[in-house]
Amino acid sequence: MPLPAEFADLERFQDWALPTEPERYAKRLASSMDEMQALYDAAMPRLEAALDHCDKYDFADLPDDVRTLMHLLQSVVMVSFPVECWSQPRVPDSGAAYLDLIAEPGF
Repeated sequence: MPLPAEFADLERFQDWALPTEPERYAKRLASSMDEMQALYDAAMPRLEAALDHCDKYDFADLPDDVRTLMHLLQSVVMVSFPVECWSQPRVPDSGAAYLDLIAEPGF
């Protein structure tokens, strides 16, 4: 699903617009730091405008392109700690620990 027209410059990151947290986490773990840095660098300057755009709609009635944008923003959050703090996809010193989300926000 394409992004809203005003965010077409982020379309190259479409594969990050994943609907669930486990999918986003798996994508993070399977991605290089260069890939995460590219997403972060492209999306962070657009973050406020993207959030403002999403806020124009009722959460339960998001148009498909806006929902895709929201999922992309969730992935930006997912990569922010690896990019800003850890310089690696995994949480440092966490060993084999894994937190499994049992419920997603409802739509």
